Amino acid sequence: MDPVIIVGAGPVGLALSLSLAVQGVPSVVLDEGGGKEEPRPARTVVLRPDMAAMVERLGCATVRDEGVRWAGWRSLRRRQQMRHIELTGDGGLNAPLHLPQHALARGLRDAIAGQKLVRLVHEARLDSIEQDGDGVVAHTRGPGATWWRGSHLVGCDGARSTVRKLLGIRFPGRTAVERHAVAALRTELPWPGEALLHRQPPWRGSGDEITARPLPDGVWRIDWLLPPRGELVTPETLVSRVRDTLSGWCDDSTPQYELIDTGVHTLHHRLARRWRVDRVFLAGDAAHLLGAVGTQGVDEGLRDVDNLAWKLARAWHHGGSERLLDSYQSERRAAVASRLRAADQSLPVLRSSGGLRTYLPGSARGHDSLLTDGHLGRGPLGAPPAYPHSPLAPPDAGEGRIAVGTDDGAPVDDVRVTAPDDTTVRLRDRLGRGRLLVVLVAPGTAVWDRRHWKSAGVMPQLAAAVDALPAKAELLVTEAYPGAAAHSVLLVRPDGHLVAAFSGVRPAELHAAADAACGGAAAGPGGSGRSGPAARSEVLRGSDRTADVN
Repeated sequence: MDPVIIVGAGPVGLALSLSLAVQGVPSVVLDEGGGKEEPRPARTVVLRPDMAAMVERLGCATVRDEGVRWAGWRSLRRRQQMRHIELTGDGGLNAPLHLPQHALARGLRDAIAGQKLVRLVHEARLDSIEQDGDGVVAHTRGPGATWWRGSHLVGCDGARSTVRKLLGIRFPGRTAVERHAVAALRTELPWPGEALLHRQPPWRGSGDEITARPLPDGVWRIDWLLPPRGELVTPETLVSRVRDTLSGWCDDSTPQYELIDTGVHTLHHRLARRWRVDRVFLAGDAAHLLGAVGTQGVDEGLRDVDNLAWKLARAWHHGGSERLLDSYQSERRAAVASRLRAADQSLPVLRSSGGLRTYLPGSARGHDSLLTDGHLGRGPLGAPPAYPHSPLAPPDAGEGRIAVGTDDGAPVDDVRVTAPDDTTVRLRDRLGRGRLLVVLVAPGTAVWDRRHWKSAGVMPQLAAAVDALPAKAELLVTEAYPGAAAHSVLLVRPDGHLVAAFSGVRPAELHAAADAACGGAAAGPGGSGRSGPAARSEVLRGSDRTADVN
């Protein structure tokens, strides 16, 4: 069967190719560039703990070697500390991970180098797309101009996506929602390893908001929020900001520093009208742009990968129903739209200047909480998304359905589980393999050898029920799960979202829930992925269609 074609070799496209390879699906990655990442220390990404874990599962060593997990979070207003949060619990695994974007991309490329199912093609610029009932053909131009045949195509080619233009998909939204002057510099600050947000600093010339986030080897990324009217940032004014800021934080004494990289970062908010047209999908910046008030664009792009990869893999191996493939847009577009809506609603409150609102009791702490949520991955601005209204939700609750500490459609807690090979691992370690997970809550199993309890109690009946599911599944056992009683059974999607929880072993209900989670009846080998007559062919050329990208 033909591979999946991925257009774009940024972190999202590279991660998608690896995610598919883990699930036995070959891919061709079309890279416009020459395969080298330009080092830009001032261009960094913040990954929430679950996405950092996903990237590490894909074999990206730079997550460990060149990333920093924040030891804490501080927020200041004028000269007062508003909040201090320690993030060292669980060895820092629940802290955001900060690393240069070029290091992330390089680590993913290194992982691809050892992966036989991924073909990375450099200097391949997409020119046109053709679709029919059996697949997609992508034409490229450049030194090795040719065409590629694939089962599906995913556009991960950024904000000016050629794929999106060829599909004629509109990309409405807001331009220059926020602008930041950015510097990467090596120095010593009073809060080693901790990220910092300083609002309304008392010294002149630094603006209304400064963010400092640590990187390895004593390097910091510092962002200064710029006025919305397009203030010109010259090298002289940036150096002045650096000196004033370091002096203000270090008791009026400017510490030694080495300026490594600078830039101006402009944030836009946009959302593509459609994320799927038959066999072609959009992901990452090609589908959405966000990043104001602490929201994270690359992190959201990796969530697209986590959601789409297992669905494409199922379609590639077994045939995917329209419901399964359509659920990618239904779930992810709604989640990103909610994030954008929350950010847009927060901006007028956070960025208002002066007026009576400034003096309202508790307003400063409320603003601080909003920004903290965005940066730390909490609340409507930052928390991992849930899909409560997913088209893959199981039918109406039966007699055996129960509520646990995780809502249906939300990400499961990362509890420790016993795997089939008798190892004890974190639940997060078993995700991303294209298999459903069935988790039995069985207190006391940790003190007994597995060979004694795997054939006792409800285990034989549950194992038989798991073997009979309509998709591959792995049976795991945990000592406890928040809000779940003994002998509760949790069904978890390959991307870590809870499908349903049951009281005891309910083979029929478990089977129905698993069938719904996989989209129900398949569309046939390979999945048609089409709307309308399967034999229809459509050619989209770069000169034929355009879409608004401003």
